[in-house]
Amino acid sequence: MVRGMDLSGVSRDVVLPMRIDRAGQGGPTPGAVRGPHWRCSSRGLYVPAHVDATRVDQRTVEAAAVLPDEWGAVTGWAGLSWLESVWFDGTPWGGGPVRPVTLAVGGNRAIRPQPGIATSEERLLDTDMILVDGVRVTTAVRSVCFEMRYARSLRDAVITLDLACFNDAVSLDEVAAYAATLPGWTGIPRCRGAIPLARENCWSPQEAGMRMCWELDAGMPAPLCNVPVFGPDGKLLGTPDLLDPVAGVVGEYDSALHLTGQHRSRDERREHLFRSHGLEYVTMLTGDVADPTHFMRRLLAAYDRAADIPVSRRRWTIERPHWWRDTTTVEARRALDADARRRLLAHRAA
Repeated sequence: MVRGMDLSGVSRDVVLPMRIDRAGQGGPTPGAVRGPHWRCSSRGLYVPAHVDATRVDQRTVEAAAVLPDEWGAVTGWAGLSWLESVWFDGTPWGGGPVRPVTLAVGGNRAIRPQPGIATSEERLLDTDMILVDGVRVTTAVRSVCFEMRYARSLRDAVITLDLACFNDAVSLDEVAAYAATLPGWTGIPRCRGAIPLARENCWSPQEAGMRMCWELDAGMPAPLCNVPVFGPDGKLLGTPDLLDPVAGVVGEYDSALHLTGQHRSRDERREHLFRSHGLEYVTMLTGDVADPTHFMRRLLAAYDRAADIPVSRRRWTIERPHWWRDTTTVEARRALDADARRRLLAHRAA
């Protein structure tokens, strides 16, 4: 059975909450906690006041300290974050108040919700829990499916799965297999419905949102995500956010960061390179997220222009040279050693 926390030797910058100790040896005294140098992290537990309560790892530890030694685990976004899935910090996709850390407690009703901590009493098996750096968390597939089942929308569920795949915490096949074991669970239709729409090589929530607008709203063929495009000489032209390889349409998401200085200059050179090799180009801007109408018009116009490009001008391919190392799937990335991961994946922003 997976047991409780032991943070000794853990390299993470976290402080384990302590209970009151009248002797002041294993924790603060009753008088100390009434002063300014300690804060209450949860009912009956305290950490020094200088400890940053907004750091994700610290929030996770403070919630996990509520669990009994014998059962329960951190799940959902916080479980994924502890497993080093970098996109999960408790902020909802699209923004909003930071969400509480959820503890999977099974049928243990002695653990109750409190500020910053939610509980899930859904069935919990010993095989659903693992011990990572001293903290019990649910397995990656359990945490992902929990997030997907309770997502605000189908699209949020897709983004969740996309970005769990970003750090290779799960694969689409693994999530599909686990979801198949949850018939009748709350939100399982949404979870299962999101799996066919998800991709293993999405690099940001904005890319995922643009892809779903492209496919679901505009009704265009599902594009490929971050697939390298090469020229006729085998030289890399670039790795666009999205690509329809049949129509020859490239889609890029440009945040406000891309509108000024070196970013803008680099993006213009990149666009020129794609166009000069026979690809059409469309950009989604930050302002298009709330109302994608204008983006969809630009997308359809790009498809129209691409249809007029003669085959003789299409001097590009997605066929990889023999020396190119594929990193577009979870399986391919998991096969990389640590050095190869640093070299080949460092360019992905998160």
